[in-house]
Amino acid sequence: MTGLSRARVARRIAAGAAYGGGGIGLAGAAAVGLLVAEAQLARRRVGNGTAPHVPNADGLYGAAYTVPGEPALRLTMLGDSTAAGQGVHRAGQTPGALLASGVAAIAERPVGLSTVAVPGACSDDLDRQVTRALADPSRVPDICVIMVGANDVTHRMPPTRSVRHLSSAVRRLRTAGAEVVVGTCPDLGSVEPVRQPLRWLARRASRQLAAAQTIGAVEQGGRTVSLGDLLGPEFAANPRELFGPDSYHPSAEGYATAAMAVLPTVCAALGLWPAEEERPDAARREGFLPVARAAAEAASEAGTEVTAAMPAGARGPWALLKRRRRRRVTEAEPEPSIQPS
Repeated sequence: MTGLSRARVARRIAAGAAYGGGGIGLAGAAAVGLLVAEAQLARRRVGNGTAPHVPNADGLYGAAYTVPGEPALRLTMLGDSTAAGQGVHRAGQTPGALLASGVAAIAERPVGLSTVAVPGACSDDLDRQVTRALADPSRVPDICVIMVGANDVTHRMPPTRSVRHLSSAVRRLRTAGAEVVVGTCPDLGSVEPVRQPLRWLARRASRQLAAAQTIGAVEQGGRTVSLGDLLGPEFAANPRELFGPDSYHPSAEGYATAAMAVLPTVCAALGLWPAEEERPDAARREGFLPVARAAAEAASEAGTEVTAAMPAGARGPWALLKRRRRRRVTEAEPEPSIQPS
């Protein structure tokens, strides 16, 4: 599928989500039966969702930067098993811990991490998670990171419904005053036990949903980062290194790769990134595009950020597409006995 075709499909899905349209097939109705049968076989092979182990990474990171009278930044993770960190054994290996320690080092401020993400969650669980995240009006997160979408594809949730739930979550968080970064649907075609033709169908469905998620999130004031390719060439080339023992969830190295891609956008949302990095760089093929075009391009390239840029014009809303330089992140050292202030 070309970038223009993907942009049209993403716009249709996002429009259906915004205006209450019905489901639009991710991979075509004729392929649904085959997709379901192959998905059930793959799910049995990888054991996804059975006895999930998720280390508790909540707590304060960067306590050495504490200054009396200056509160810690608050980071909340929402979404599914990828946001929670299923598949690793130590708290410091989870994406939340990696991001919290990375932000603390760059901001030179402590960061309090809270995780409301749930393994196995689909986008329709985001409403409950947002309610938890905003339960205390005096402790609204400074930044929220949402990683969701894979289970929506495998559970055949209509993409319009999926995007509608995500858009609502971003809107609620932004209205409350939190910055929001969405890691869009990963490329399920990279999961090792998945075979053809499911691999092709899963890749197509994942990228369609990721592009539509980008449109929905950006139009509500959030930023997105494509995770698709992180579960593509890099994971396919190093499946034993970048996938966990179940061959489905990322390993510690895989989560570090994802966190490295998301961290620059999280820092930019918090105003921590160098000013010169905020200007588009033509050498990195950055620039202003209609949001649907930007979403389609981002869905095909991992680590690509999309954020709202200009008011809507004749071709619809515009967005800034950026390919930020990644920052290396290493395993965090959580201090779970110290609660965020």
